[in-house]
Amino acid sequence: MFLSQLLFFYPMVGAIGWTVGGLFYRLFYKGRIKKYQPLLPEDEPLITIMIPAHNEELMIEDTIDYLFNDIHYHNFEVLVCDDASTDTTPMILQRLMMKYPRLRSIRITANKGKAHAFNLGISFARGEFILSNDADTVPEPDALWKYMNHFMGKKYQNTAAVTANMDVQNRSLLVEKSQTVEFSSIVGIIKRSQMGVLGAMYAYSGANTMYRKSAVYDVGLWRQDRATEDISIAWDQQFNGWQAVFAPDIMFYMNVPNTLDMLYNQRKRWAKGGTEAWVTNFKRILRHPIKHAPKVVMLLDQTGSISWAFFYIVGTLITIAQFIIFAVTQNYASVNDAADLVFVFFAFMTVVGFWQLFVSLILDNHGAKMKYLLFAPLYMLLYWQLNVVTILTTFVPALKGVLGFQGEGTWVSPTRTKMKK
Repeated sequence: MFLSQLLFFYPMVGAIGWTVGGLFYRLFYKGRIKKYQPLLPEDEPLITIMIPAHNEELMIEDTIDYLFNDIHYHNFEVLVCDDASTDTTPMILQRLMMKYPRLRSIRITANKGKAHAFNLGISFARGEFILSNDADTVPEPDALWKYMNHFMGKKYQNTAAVTANMDVQNRSLLVEKSQTVEFSSIVGIIKRSQMGVLGAMYAYSGANTMYRKSAVYDVGLWRQDRATEDISIAWDQQFNGWQAVFAPDIMFYMNVPNTLDMLYNQRKRWAKGGTEAWVTNFKRILRHPIKHAPKVVMLLDQTGSISWAFFYIVGTLITIAQFIIFAVTQNYASVNDAADLVFVFFAFMTVVGFWQLFVSLILDNHGAKMKYLLFAPLYMLLYWQLNVVTILTTFVPALKGVLGFQGEGTWVSPTRTKMKK
């Protein structure tokens, strides 16, 4: 009974905990840089912006043009890791390299996934710092020198990686606007809470994260046998004593899925990567739980999330069965009681979810996203259900991946939506 009640209230307790943690980050966390200092050109470290690309003919040119023409930083290069593209991506890159001398490209003949492309690309990177930048992603113009504020100086010598605050670039469709809400109310508030309370982070954003190259080599590069290289390397670096940083005042903008099918496939990969991280790190956390106390909290939260997904499905099936039995036996009083329980459950979920959403939109980007509060109903209706389904459908494949029954990954570039100028 205690376990059932714990799982029943887990989303509500989690939502309250993350919002309190997010407020703590804003009000009391001393590690946050409140005022970024621009760098003189002669003080800028060399940065390699590394772009993994597979069939990105629609987006790659706009992204590279933006990086060379709009970024407020001088000492950088762009290195594209072309992972066996079969479209016109290689030809576009050849033409752009004639235009931009600081653009280089390596051609990978076999499609083996993003982590494999990164692991090859880092060998060619000249910079001391590596910015992972997806082909459909652009950082804000001041992002690079803001990133460097977290790495330069004696107090930041242990910083392994800094991940920025993601926002949606394409916002024409309802499903796209809803993801703007999700990135604030889920990703942003949780990362703030983890940094402010635990001083640790569950995952980087693979779309735009700045790495210290030596810290990447220290953990043996990115894991090629994982669905999400950004989650796995975040854990690996922190286990090796490196510091991970979330910088919510550094913005980047990404092209998000605009169909439910594309969204589902993306979230399946995220869910699988989360379960893989949970299984991989469970044993090494329990070996030294006191030493890894912040990671214990993150592990418990992930355990609750996975357990709740199974609890939710089982509970839903039981409730449906009860409705059928009560209706067949004409026990209408019990039907009403069961309906009341369902209503109370979803009412609590809605109120707490709306509270988390409201607080997170206030905190994120100085309240600039508050207008997207209108899309809260779709967010709560769709994304919580999607999270449950993707955890369940990827749980066994994730276990197989950790146990070594699946090889290196490949990727299929999603359908992109090009922004109108």
